[in-house]
Amino acid sequence: MAITDVPILSMLRTKMSWAQERQKVLAQNVANSDTPNYRGRDLVAPKFDDAVSSAVRPVDQVTLAATAPGHIGGSLGGATRYGTARGGYEVRPTGNSVNLEDEMMKVSNNQMEYQAATALYTRSLTLLKVALGKR
Repeated sequence: MAITDVPILSMLRTKMSWAQERQKVLAQNVANSDTPNYRGRDLVAPKFDDAVSSAVRPVDQVTLAATAPGHIGGSLGGATRYGTARGGYEVRPTGNSVNLEDEMMKVSNNQMEYQAATALYTRSLTLLKVALGKR
């Protein structure tokens, strides 16, 4: 088995490549923040649902148990996962939709995701080296 066939390493490489490309797109948005009629762009995050679902069995729905008559039953109806999506973007009179504050937040988030992926990649390689007795 080649090192490139390890699923976690290929997923991490994909995530790092995506973060590099996203950094380029976000830099273009910042560079064109004063360009008339420029619309900010972003990349869609890679989906690893197929790889993860084949490796991990699904978790059953967790429900709250009312063990006494005074307990209030819980519901998951109003909960959302990871926050809510924003509706639209502000467009200035020049037609530009780039908001520098939002772009800087995206850049810092992208940097954190890239650093996390590289740290996981390095640790995974270290674990493989330990398993092979090379360390």
